[in-house]
Parts: sequence; structure tokens; C-alpha cells
Amino acid sequence: MINPMQQVVIATRKRDSEAVIAALQNAGVLHLKPITGGPLNTGTLAGTDAQSRREDERLLARVESTLAELGSYRPAPAPLPAQNTWADTIEQAALPVAALARQRQELQADLDAEAAYGDAVRALAKLAGGLDSSRRVSTVPFLLQPTDNVAELEAALNETLRDRHALATDTVGQNRVGLIATLRTERDAARAALGKVRLGELRLPGRFDSMSLGEAASALGQIKQSGESRQRELNAERDRLAQTHTPALYALRDALKDRVAIHDVRAVSARGKYSLAMQGYVPEDRVPALQAALGTFGDAVSYELHAVDEHHDTLVPVELKNNGYVQPFQTVMGLMTLPKYGTFDPTWVVALFFPLFFGIIMADIGYGLMFLAFGMWLLGKARRNEGWNLSFFGAFVPPATLKDLGFVTNVMAAWTILWGFLTGEFFGTLLEHMHFFYINPELLNSLWSWTGVTYPIEEGVKHYGVIPIVFPRLETAYFSNVALVFALCFGILQVLWAWAIRIQQGIKHKDSTHTWEGIALFGGVLALIMLAFATKAGKDFSAFTNFSDVRVLVMYAGFAAFIVGWLRVIKHYPLLPVELLSQGGAVVSYARIFAVGLVSAILAKLCTDLGWSLGETLGFIGILIGVILGIVLHFFVLALTLIGHILQPLRLHMVEFLNPTGFNAESSPRYNPFAASAPPRGRLNNFQECSP
Repeated sequence: MINPMQQVVIATRKRDSEAVIAALQNAGVLHLKPITGGPLNTGTLAGTDAQSRREDERLLARVESTLAELGSYRPAPAPLPAQNTWADTIEQAALPVAALARQRQELQADLDAEAAYGDAVRALAKLAGGLDSSRRVSTVPFLLQPTDNVAELEAALNETLRDRHALATDTVGQNRVGLIATLRTERDAARAALGKVRLGELRLPGRFDSMSLGEAASALGQIKQSGESRQRELNAERDRLAQTHTPALYALRDALKDRVAIHDVRAVSARGKYSLAMQGYVPEDRVPALQAALGTFGDAVSYELHAVDEHHDTLVPVELKNNGYVQPFQTVMGLMTLPKYGTFDPTWVVALFFPLFFGIIMADIGYGLMFLAFGMWLLGKARRNEGWNLSFFGAFVPPATLKDLGFVTNVMAAWTILWGFLTGEFFGTLLEHMHFFYINPELLNSLWSWTGVTYPIEEGVKHYGVIPIVFPRLETAYFSNVALVFALCFGILQVLWAWAIRIQQGIKHKDSTHTWEGIALFGGVLALIMLAFATKAGKDFSAFTNFSDVRVLVMYAGFAAFIVGWLRVIKHYPLLPVELLSQGGAVVSYARIFAVGLVSAILAKLCTDLGWSLGETLGFIGILIGVILGIVLHFFVLALTLIGHILQPLRLHMVEFLNPTGFNAESSPRYNPFAASAPPRGRLNNFQECSP
């Protein structure tokens, strides 16, 4: 259900506003709504308020950057320093941390340079033999790939420099390095020759670019020798600084974030010279917390609570509040937008029908046990307060979400196992091959003969086993129509239910257009359904004149309701007959439950039958091969079809069921209470002390 909201307007003296806003922040129940227009000031802060905001934002940015450089996790809560020492406390931590960060960054750059160029530079320095320090001779280093031809380079050099150069190469790892020595005045000609054969001069990064090869080799050698130990020293220094400053920095960050949030609240409030007014929403069950927060100020604060106008106010926030079974399915509802306040919360419908539809589609005990094991694994991680790092998708699932997903998965597994018993499927027909499940013609005829379907009883054929199959969907020769109509019954229920909700919501909100639209399409869809049943899916149109058939009477009444409703809204919905045909198709869409489930069952049957036939044909070796092949094929089929088996029930709810209700047409903002970043721990006193 949608948690009922109360609208609240709060007025206070400007000199008390900071303490009042802080109290609301600590209470964490008020969803603020900006005030626009009116005689009081709104919008951007000015004067001393703007200056205070800029200073708080500057300090917050300084704290955030310092904590990022320290790279530490949040420690245990620490006392908040006195407000007049905040700037000094931050700078005492930020200055040494910034200096250390520069040292670590420079060292890391040196280590990266040594890892990338160290071996090459040492080989080049050896090739140079001191010529790189000469005043008259210039050296041009370069890198060679295994496919590069040195002869082409030699030819290009001879063409421009003739005998006024020397060329040497050496192997370094899988590549080669080379060095050209020539007169300093002809260095550009050597570079041009390199470019002519699609090679480039080796340029070292950063400070090493200005060094000679010998100096660079010496510097990189020192880095290789002492860089890692120096890095450990700097990391140890960072850990020491983190241990010293992180508790206070986190406390300051929370306080500054809350102060900046207070400035934001002022910006969306109405401000006069001596007063400030705020408005927002609070859930009815949290009104006592709001009253307790404001009650401490006595006459300094005036506030008024009243019921929201759910018919006209478009900004009322929504918070879903459901029982213990339905609440985990709000994670599934997170795939959709929130409902509009004052309308219909479909979470409980999804909680009831989504796992049921999934169970009907899968309907396999073996698959159900696999889902149950997966659900228990998710719940186990949640109980250990562990998240799930889905690095492949770049996502992290927190423990609370894992708990909900584990519960939903277990409900889906329970329905899958239950329907597996009804269809007699365990990894397809495995238990049927083992005569655990079996077909009992007499039982099936007693159960389903009222539909006009009879199971053929063959003389001399004995059926035996432990548990009889009561919903034999794999017996497509005679049971397909029953399973199809069974699936369509859910479409009849949900589509009619959806238009009934449309009617109810139209009456509730005094919206005659949507009311008559709902009446028209409810009646029209009902008429089409009765038409299909009365004429046996169009096979007997003589039924139109059989007024003794209740279905025919309901059909005519439904068409009459459609015509009357359409005439009332024809100005808004002139193409409503086309929509009626679309809604008839929506009912037929529920055949997906039958079709997708049957395909899943046939694929599982083929996987098992193949493995079983190998065992019967090849003996013991065939059994081993059949088991391995069956497992592989079942896993492969499940991996390919699982997403579709989950998405199909979701689609039926999102489109066929929720579209008629108007759920997808309108939405409301999520309830997002104004709350503190951390427990208050005396912060209110600090704000009260600094109030002017």
C-alpha cells in the first residue's frame, strides 16, 4: 500500500531557523517541498547567508579531497571538534596529506617510468657508451618492433647522412632498441630518417626527458633499487596520517554536509527579514517524531499539519508500506516507476502472481531445487552482512537487497517445485523414466473430462508409478487446449481487474473521463471474452441468437456498456474501438505462460531423453556419457532461457495489467526525507550556540 502522507507548513524566527532545520534534520522524517513565488524571498541565498554557504562548501570540498587522498574507510564515530576550530583542524590534516600525496604521485610516476622504460634505457645507455654526454655528437634512441626492418632505416640514413652516422641495436625482452649517433647539427636529419621508415624517437616521460641516457639509466636504476621500499615508507606515513586525522575528518565531513544541506533548505524556503517558512510532507506514522523534534522550541516555532490534496497536488511523495511477505517484492517493483500518490500500489499483485506465473512456466522440481539453493545462498550472504560484487556488470548488490532477492527467489522456487509435482517434471522426464511419476488415464479423465478432453485408454497398456501426473502439459496431443485456456484465464482475470481498477480510481478522483473509459473497455473486453466462449472461438455463430445462454446475455450487456462508455468519451478517445481490439490481444498475450512453459518443458525433456537413451543403448559407458551430457545440456538450456522466463511474467504485469490502470501514465516523486549524514551526537547544541 501507499503510506498516507500529511502536509506540513512550518514557520519560525530567522534567528532560530538554523537550530530548527537541524532538529528536522536529526528527526529525518520531513520530505521538503520548495516554496516558489509569494511575498517572501525564495531561491539563491544572499549576503551573510551566501558567504556562510560558500565557506562551508569550501571546507567540505577540502575535507572530501583529503579523505580521498588518505583512502581510508570510515572509522568508529569520533567527537565533533568545536566549530571555531574546524578550519584549523582541516588544514592541520590537509597540508601534510597533500604534500604526501604529491610525493606518492611523483614516486608512482617514477615507478611506472622504470617499469616501462628501465630495461630499454639501460640497454641504450650501454649502446651509447658515453656519447650521449658529448657536446658535438647527438644520440637519437628509438624502439623497434619484431617486424621492423633495420636495413630500411640504414638505407634512409645513408641517403641523408651518408657516412656521418652510426647505427646500433640491441634486444630487450621481445623487442629491440636502437640508437643513432650523428653530429649534433644533423640530429633533425636523423629524426627525419626515422620518420621516413615509420619509426619515432624514444622520448622519456617527465623529468627523465631532459636527462642524458646515462643519467636516465642511473636515475631509473636507483628507482628500481629503492622505489618499492620508499613506496612502503610513504604508504606507512599515509596510514599514520589516516589513523591520526580520519576520525575527526569524517566527523567534520558529516557536520559540513549537514550544514550545506541546511543552506539548501533555506534556499528552497520562504525568507523574510525576521522569519522563515518551510513546507513539506511527512508520513502519518511519523508525525509524532516531527512533533517531538519541533516541540522542544515551544512558541519559537509554529506549524500546521493537514491532509494532502491527492486529487490536485502532483508533488506528494510516495513511500510503499507493505507486510512482511510483500515488502521484498518492492525490489522487483524498483524496475518500474512509483505509482502516483492516491492511486493503486500493485506490489501485492506482483508478489502474488509474478512467482506463480514463473512457477507455471518452469514447473520442474529439479530446476526449482536449483533456484532454492541459489535463494538460500543469497540469504546466507545477507545474514553475514556481505554484498555481491558483480564486477562483470560493474555493479554491487548490498546485503539488504540480497535479502529481498533471496526471499523472492525462494518464493519463485517454491511455486516451481509445486508445479513440478503437478506436471511430473524433474529435469524434464527423468523421474517419469524412473516410474516415480506416471500417467493415470482414469484419474486424468476424472479430473479433466468436463473440458471435453479424454485421455485415450489403450488395452493391455499398464501405467504404474508412485505419484500420478495431474497437469500433463507435455501430452500435447490432447492436453494443449486445456493448458492454453488455463493460461488465458489469468489474462481474463488480470485485464478485467485492471479496467475495474481504472473505474474505481476514476470514481475516487471524480474523473468522469477515465471512469467512462474504464466502463467502456471493461464491458468491451468482457463481451469479447463471452463471445469467444459462447461461439467456441468463432466456430458456432448461431449462438448469437441463443438468449437462454447467460454468456450471450453478458456479451450483449458488455457491448452495450462499451457503446455507452465510448459515446461519453468519444471526444477524448475517438479510436476506442481500436483500443478494445488491443485489449483483446492483451488477454491473448497471457498465452505466453503456456507457450513459454511448454517450450521450456520440451527442451528439458529432450535433454533428459537424450541422456537416458544413451544409457539404454551403450550400457554403463552410456550412463556416464548420458549423465554428463544431460547435465551440460540442462545447464545450457537453462542459461539461454532463464532471462526470458523471468521477463515474460514481468512484462505481463508491466504492460498488460498495469497499462489499463493508468499506472504507467503518471508517477510521483519518491519519499526522500531530509536527514542527517550521521547521528546527531550533540550537533544540535553546536547549531544552537552559533545561532544569532
